[in-house]
Amino acid sequence: MAELQIEDIVVGTGNSPKQGQTVVVHYTGWLTNGKKFDSSVDRGQPFEFRIGVGQVIQGWDQGVLTMKVGGKRRLTIPPNLAYGNRDVGNGLIPANSTLIFEVELLDLN
Repeated sequence: MAELQIEDIVVGTGNSPKQGQTVVVHYTGWLTNGKKFDSSVDRGQPFEFRIGVGQVIQGWDQGVLTMKVGGKRRLTIPPNLAYGNRDVGNGLIPANSTLIFEVELLDLN
């Protein structure tokens, strides 16, 4: 099985989230062919979720948990830690897709 790849773009200086805590992030997601499929940045609305409780794909739970507030990183998430063999959004994300996200950790609640 492929593993999550983490590349820090900016290392944050704030706290790291704890399991179950609500995190506030901005993100943009692409397929490996460069096609953007989603972006909270484009919507101008940060995304909030509870970390480590299965509200998001596993690659996010794993990749954001070790971030610090103010940090930005690129996550390359293999299908087994993303949507697997499921087609998402009427073909927006094809089955067995590796996903690339840039995630910025804005705040913890």
